[in-house]
Amino acid sequence: MRLYNTLARAKQDFAPRDGKRVSMYVCGITAYDLCHVGHARSAVVFDVLVRYLRGKGFEVFFVRNFTDVDDKIIKRANELGQQSSEVAERYIREFHVDMDRLGVLRADIEPKCTEHIPEMLTLTQELIARGQAYTTLSGDVYFRVRSFPGYGKLSGRNIDDLRSGARIQPGEEKEDPLDFALWKAAKPGEPSWESPWGPGRPGWHLECSAMSEKYMSLPLDIHGGGQDLVFPHHENEIAQSEAATGSELARFWVHNGFVQINSEKMSKSLGNFFTIRDILDKFLPETLRYFLLSSHYRSPLDFSFEGLEEAEKALRRVYAARQQMAEELAKAKWSASPAPKELVQELDGLEAGFGEALDDDLNTAGALGHLFGAVRLAGRLAEDKGLRKSEGARGLWTRIAADLEAWSKVLGVFGRDPAEFLAELRACRAGRKGIDPALVERRLAERQDARRDKDFAASDRIRDELAALGVEVKDTPQGQAWDVA
Repeated sequence: MRLYNTLARAKQDFAPRDGKRVSMYVCGITAYDLCHVGHARSAVVFDVLVRYLRGKGFEVFFVRNFTDVDDKIIKRANELGQQSSEVAERYIREFHVDMDRLGVLRADIEPKCTEHIPEMLTLTQELIARGQAYTTLSGDVYFRVRSFPGYGKLSGRNIDDLRSGARIQPGEEKEDPLDFALWKAAKPGEPSWESPWGPGRPGWHLECSAMSEKYMSLPLDIHGGGQDLVFPHHENEIAQSEAATGSELARFWVHNGFVQINSEKMSKSLGNFFTIRDILDKFLPETLRYFLLSSHYRSPLDFSFEGLEEAEKALRRVYAARQQMAEELAKAKWSASPAPKELVQELDGLEAGFGEALDDDLNTAGALGHLFGAVRLAGRLAEDKGLRKSEGARGLWTRIAADLEAWSKVLGVFGRDPAEFLAELRACRAGRKGIDPALVERRLAERQDARRDKDFAASDRIRDELAALGVEVKDTPQGQAWDVA
């Protein structure tokens, strides 16, 4: 498997340093509000990476943290008239609700910043002892950026260029504008903890270094997060961790691309974001998950409701294929004809291609292309009257059904009961268009009665009325079926 390593600016062969055991740390949310689609993308991307590595036989130890004390949390708490701990706990719970709906697996450990203050104090003291951090009269502690020769190696930024644009803000006691806070002296009304430098709280960057080092030995195999964390967060993590330990912090740095609206990054600060709840009020969770996987994880992803509707069509196609294959395989009589060799070879290639795509820097878009190739092959078998009832077709359908089941476990989509999912999807689409599914079912029952009584004029009239509402009615061997046009 090859992964793009931000540190190397290239794809590199991935193998854990400890046999089959993979250590993986991903930066989690700052818990001050509901998660938006950008958070969902990062969570889903790393969820698939964990699933795929485990499917390949690796023992993945996965840590994802929560920042539960921060300027944004304190600001939100003041607005609400609550304690910052209450705000953080609320939004950590809401994070889990959203991620559970999206099928994102829980991390093995989900540490919180406030539960690891001793580890952060120890790390800070080590940096002070090494001369790479310093205290101020007010009780702040800063990291000396120029004391770390490798600063900028992750982001590719030049320290002198950074220096030219940096300024020391009024009230700061930095030696250098580039220096960043390890510990912040307490302000009135803010949460604080005792330290050798007086009461205060940790800086944002410090927590991930302390927590990753507590739960995993260095270097980590994979450290991940969104592209916006490359600088300064991950750059500062590298500096403080490697300065304190003398060890490389992580071997592979993996970052997912932004979610964009009109080519602009989606973020709370810009006010151009949709929460996960906003989306799931109108679309099924699996639709959003599929949409997030339909582009390569490092590419910018343009969010649109039209894109979600296209995702729905793709999901419907796969689930309908699964349902059709199950119906075909339930038939008892098969001719002895084998499948044509070229069709067997085609499926061989699609099966190999799925894994090759994921091995090539977790290319979920490419993997989905091979998956849909298998779905198309299943449809061609059903349309071929000569093959449809053959042992060859049965064998290929059996393989494709098994492939889809296995692939669904990696991608986290296509794994539900087809009839149940399709009915839920139909109701979801109907709801967006103001169509009452119960009304449709009643009218279809009336149409069925009319057809039984051979009142075809009434049957056609009901069908036309439903069509005017945006409902497409089909007469199938199994009876009436409807969908949203």
